[in-house]
Amino acid sequence: MRQFVLIGHDVPTEPNFSLDDLAGGAGRLDALCRSITASFVTSHGIREDVRVHLVIQDELAITFNGSELRNLHPDERSTAALVRTALEHREEAIGALPAEPSPGVELYRRGFEATLEAVAEDGTVVQLHEGGEAVVDASVPTDSVFVLSDHRDFTADEQELLEEHADRRLRLGPKRLHADQAITIAHHVLDTDGYERF
Repeated sequence: MRQFVLIGHDVPTEPNFSLDDLAGGAGRLDALCRSITASFVTSHGIREDVRVHLVIQDELAITFNGSELRNLHPDERSTAALVRTALEHREEAIGALPAEPSPGVELYRRGFEATLEAVAEDGTVVQLHEGGEAVVDASVPTDSVFVLSDHRDFTADEQELLEEHADRRLRLGPKRLHADQAITIAHHVLDTDGYERF
């Protein structure tokens, strides 16, 4: 199982944002939706062995499970609609029990630290960072949990949590990339067994 943890620092925790203003009024949800789409969508298909956790303002986490996910299309607006629908059901999430607003989508009342602790039970936490080990020189675990931020850098508190929980720190190339581009490359590295198989 491949997993991605995406941090949305400015995404609203209420579903009252417009799908026509994802870059502004929805806290750069457009970029995060591109990352969610890049995590799952292939040409005429979807990756069923992928799970994405979108952490919103360190309060809520929306988990997307590829094996059950429905109505995910390769456009930002439909992905944002899934996020908004999940937020509409936030009152149904009680304690450790998630709300389940649509197939393959769960909303939890937990922040970044609790999300990291949960995913670390299932995989190897990997921070994608320009200061990490070059991916071409590293063996990338097939159960990797890649942690990425939105348009903002990790906060000092988030960085401290990553240092505590991350097993690896990898660099995908010589230039900084958008999160959706990094996800595509991470998939390619794993799909090719570290560029060994094509």
